[in-house]
Amino acid sequence: MKHQERVLLVMSLLFFSCKTHYKTATFSAQSTPKTPDYSQADAWAALPGNYPSSVDFCAPYPENPQADVFYIYPTLFSDPKDTGWNADIYQPSIRREVLQQAIKYQASAWLQAAKLYAPFYRQAHYRIFIDPYKKGGAPAWEVAYADVRSAFEYYLEHYHQGRPIIIASHSQGSMHAKRLLAEFFDQKPLQEKLVAAYLVGTRVAEDEYQALPPLWEPDATGGILSWNTYKQGKLPKKFDRWYKGGLTTNPVSWNRQDKTPARQHKGVLYRDMEVYPQSLSVERANGMLWSTVPYVPKRVLLKLIKDYHFADINLFWEDIRQNALLRVQSWMAKQIKS
Repeated sequence: MKHQERVLLVMSLLFFSCKTHYKTATFSAQSTPKTPDYSQADAWAALPGNYPSSVDFCAPYPENPQADVFYIYPTLFSDPKDTGWNADIYQPSIRREVLQQAIKYQASAWLQAAKLYAPFYRQAHYRIFIDPYKKGGAPAWEVAYADVRSAFEYYLEHYHQGRPIIIASHSQGSMHAKRLLAEFFDQKPLQEKLVAAYLVGTRVAEDEYQALPPLWEPDATGGILSWNTYKQGKLPKKFDRWYKGGLTTNPVSWNRQDKTPARQHKGVLYRDMEVYPQSLSVERANGMLWSTVPYVPKRVLLKLIKDYHFADINLFWEDIRQNALLRVQSWMAKQIKS
């Protein structure tokens, strides 16, 4: 098995594993990694005009798109032997994972529709999601969110300039994004600038917010979208606790359609950096998005996997790319009419 294939398999088996034994450590503010300084470019994984040269993007990005996207990446800090509670954003291995996994295969989906702002942040270790390891980890979660909040405040003060905003996130990133939306957008003046919030890979209630509704049309703006992907007909062990009843957007049709055939699917961004259209069909299932095994090279690896959480975004990369462009156009058209 090639190295890339091993990485794919390990990533896919990592999430929700109950068999891994993590080393525990008491949270200590003194041992928390250095706080990012968002006035410095090295605190950002991506900034317009300074996109990472080490990342081979699948599609070219325009020089001056009409909107901004603030992207928050998922949990990549997961070494069972590491006793730290928060990732050190200045550690080369952490930075490399963010760039070569999250930015390359996730954030890139919004890159043609918007200028990309992606802060490095001191993500909480994966053990924070697992009993009994998560005991004592609450302060680490606050450290992570404080970074996200600080980066967003810096973005608003120095970069925003009144432009429309997309919030895009996955997993831990989406949990922080939910809080960010409540604090800065819901029933706040900034709500008027929201194109859409793609809160992927975590449960979001349909009535999560007072004034940010679910978006049930492909060109609707000013609200939220979310989905959690699993293999067709299967449910995770923690379905009731983590997913049941959550908002489930269909990321192929972008409406209330419960089932969508493969012929409507725009495309998976695969590890070979090729887009494979008409690769899968989906079904909405009470908080889960069921997917068939995608037709991609060496799909036998995916046949062994039930949980597609690791690929929530790149399974629908081309669908998201096209939809983001449409929503930005729709938002701009509404401003002209008003």
